[in-house]
Amino acid sequence: MSEKEEMISEGNLNVTLTLRLLMHGKEVGSIIGKKGETVKKMREESGARINISEGSSPERIVTITGPTEGIFRAFSMIAQRFEEDITAAMANSTVTSKPPVTLRLVFPGSQCGSLIGKGGSKIKEIRETTGAQVQVAGDMLPDSTERAVTISGTPQAITQCVRHICSVMLESPPKGATIPYRPKGIPAGTHAVLAPQHPAQAFAIPGQYAFAHQDLTKLHQLAMQHIPLPSLGQSNPTFPGFDVSAPTSSQELAIPNDFIGCIIGRQGSKINEIRQVSGAHIKIASATDGSAMRQVTITGSPASISVAQYLINARLSSVLTGMGVL
Repeated sequence: MSEKEEMISEGNLNVTLTLRLLMHGKEVGSIIGKKGETVKKMREESGARINISEGSSPERIVTITGPTEGIFRAFSMIAQRFEEDITAAMANSTVTSKPPVTLRLVFPGSQCGSLIGKGGSKIKEIRETTGAQVQVAGDMLPDSTERAVTISGTPQAITQCVRHICSVMLESPPKGATIPYRPKGIPAGTHAVLAPQHPAQAFAIPGQYAFAHQDLTKLHQLAMQHIPLPSLGQSNPTFPGFDVSAPTSSQELAIPNDFIGCIIGRQGSKINEIRQVSGAHIKIASATDGSAMRQVTITGSPASISVAQYLINARLSSVLTGMGVL
């Protein structure tokens, strides 16, 4: 650990920073609170400026600016708020394993190499030191030079993880011009392919695609096991607007062991259905000793990955709300 990292982790380095978070509407609503009371309290108690982007997009950018200690206090309060939301959602559920709190930060792609480190050494060190899961997206966010960095864990682990990430970013400033990510609004008559607005959304980063309402309804029916659907990749696809021949990429998700059963289904029926409909290749890693999480890798076109993530999230949401069957 460098001198600067030691200083920031011990709270001795107090410079002004700006961090950007990517959030869904429901998450934004949670931190705003009734009549803006929650975000007002966060601003006052943390000493950081917290600004939320305007617009009709289902994704919003939350910008937090201030001295490092103020930023860490703000992150701690936001993570704690999401932890309370998860606890409340589980109150009437039979699920015994609490999903982790998840935050998505946005950083210039030129800084992400330093965060990962040579051979993944830096990101491994941060995971081991803080106990948080950290994942750096392989692809840039649309129309930008920024990447999403997803942090999952307890509120305490997340706050400690943000400390370490900030120290790395301070030591490695962005190279060249940065084109910031700006979420796009959704055209009239369409809905974004998003995780259901529920703590289950924590397990995935949604795609940037829009479906007509009837197509979203089809996806939801499939997720609830009401109807079978043909594959995106068939000659007469259910969703004709999607280009499944686009270049392939991969997306990794971390899902608690307790929820893997609902994704796989009886004798693999649900995971096979998700593979067939999305056209994506989905690999679930074997359980590892001492880990409560399982790694799920989705590979395919951006459209296929987006559909697969939606279906996985819908299944997780249905279980958490007590509507689904394991």
